[in-house]
Amino acid sequence: MAVGMGLYLLLLLATVATNILSLYHLSSIRGLPTVATNSASPDVPDHLLHQLYAIRATISHLTRLRSNSSSTSASSRTAPPPELLVYARIAPFASACSDHPDLLHRYMNYTPYTACPHDDARGLAEALILRGCHPLPRRRCFSPTAPNPPTSLPSDAFAPLPDAAVLWPSSASCRSFSCLPASLGFDPKVESIRFLSAHSVLDISLTQLLSLARSSGSAPIRLGLDVGGGTGTLAAQLRRLANATLLTITLDLGAPYSEAAALRAVVPMHAPLQQRFPVQDGVLDLVRTGHAVNRWIPVPALEFLLYDADRVLRAGGMLWVDHFFCRGGDLDAVYAPIITRLGYRRIKWAVADKTDTRGLKNGEVYLTALLQKPLRFPLSLESRLLPTRSGSVEEKRW
Repeated sequence: MAVGMGLYLLLLLATVATNILSLYHLSSIRGLPTVATNSASPDVPDHLLHQLYAIRATISHLTRLRSNSSSTSASSRTAPPPELLVYARIAPFASACSDHPDLLHRYMNYTPYTACPHDDARGLAEALILRGCHPLPRRRCFSPTAPNPPTSLPSDAFAPLPDAAVLWPSSASCRSFSCLPASLGFDPKVESIRFLSAHSVLDISLTQLLSLARSSGSAPIRLGLDVGGGTGTLAAQLRRLANATLLTITLDLGAPYSEAAALRAVVPMHAPLQQRFPVQDGVLDLVRTGHAVNRWIPVPALEFLLYDADRVLRAGGMLWVDHFFCRGGDLDAVYAPIITRLGYRRIKWAVADKTDTRGLKNGEVYLTALLQKPLRFPLSLESRLLPTRSGSVEEKRW
């Protein structure tokens, strides 16, 4: 019995001593100068720091809302919706969602197994997507459907689009394709001749594109990605001319772009430009960036986008930068170096003034570039290739 009590006291003393040492260690860490703390920060990945900052900002935001308002409506708004808590336990969602708790809570505040909340302005989901909250949390609710969906593939991708195949917002002033401005890409007569001829040095017709691809030694264009492709016109034209398949990244910014692309039998990808392309490495023949890719995109985001295009392109694949606009001085100082660092072969590089009102006011220019991805070796193979005295390359023997 005495031996048991002795062991018990010994264990108790060891526990107390351990706690005292832990408190002393923590207090000494807190007392270290700022330089020592910062020197350890590089060990923490940036994306984890960003998520921690986002979570801290969300907690602070909700705390302020809870403390500043005592009304029932305010308290219900700040309380996390049950469905959001359930989803957060089973799957991750983008850390940027936490930066916009009000929008996220509105999106996830619904009754399960009933109709999804009506997003009449088409804006709630896309407001989150455009702010980097993607992928969005999944929801257990029933989405509304259009009254008369198409039952077969269209015989003509540029025939008038059926209005009954779209679920038009009840608050929208325009509930027909015919009343949408032709400049948005919904006029079938205008779209049926797009990309078929070149009207300026900035244009590349599809006949020229296919010819350049053949003459440059590239394989035929079979698979591609159109970033900012609007209503899917390029994908429809290339399918008709070359039997090629193009995915189209588009957003419904106040108009049914995705629905129009789907009605043309084009696959619309509802994704933001910040997202990594959901495509395997080195499998595409063509990546085009349209008007959605321009100087309004932050420079780091644009650089990541171009390198992700490089990731999905095969050797010999084409990167088509179509009508990228920026300030004239920034083209040489900022954007041309970013593109040049890719190491692509320049097949076409054309620059011209942007002559609309905003372009003249800001001194903007357009850039159209057609670039070809070079053949690259893996690092393990590159290390075995050494230049000879004659300048040729020979395999290093181990």
